[in-house]
Amino acid sequence: MTCDPCNRSTGYLCTWHRAKLDARLRALPALYAEVGECLVPRRTGWGNIVATKAAAGPRSPINEDILDTVNWGRAAEILRSWREDVRRLRWPHRGETPPGGLAEDCRWLVQELDWIVAQYPAAGDLAREVRDLEAAARAVVGDPVPQRKVVGQCIALTDDQGTVCGAAITHRAGETRLVCRACRCVYEGQTELLLLLHYQPVPAA
Repeated sequence: MTCDPCNRSTGYLCTWHRAKLDARLRALPALYAEVGECLVPRRTGWGNIVATKAAAGPRSPINEDILDTVNWGRAAEILRSWREDVRRLRWPHRGETPPGGLAEDCRWLVQELDWIVAQYPAAGDLAREVRDLEAAARAVVGDPVPQRKVVGQCIALTDDQGTVCGAAITHRAGETRLVCRACRCVYEGQTELLLLLHYQPVPAA
């Protein structure tokens, strides 16, 4: 059993991806409430979109199709389908899923994360879809998810022969802990980060 997003042998989600899924599920209801405040469709005319609230950052012209893909109802539909699937596998003899909205379904999934990580093969797909929902909402409200940037190569030794991992190490604004996605080596604290930078290979002339 390995973490689907990173292939680490710790369950269907590793500790890091579990924490990210937890945080995203908790944030989704507020994010999609803000989406609803930013954009509303006109009730007359040709489907023009009205900006009803200033976004948190720079915004591009609004795509009129955005409400078809980024809205509370669609997010609620997706999270409801995940709740139903998890519930079906965990309690196959129970009846229909109790009624509830996006906030209730996100809260329920958070409460079931231990079981999802240990027993739910589709945990990686759930994590990816929740990540995509968060990114889509943040793009609308003017608070996009920061992009990762390559800051160097992993300098960890991977065997007794002194083989250096060499995989790309990426960083996102605000992070103080870097993790190699290939060998899972962790660089944390000023000393380790300085060593990482110091031992970077010299570019070819």
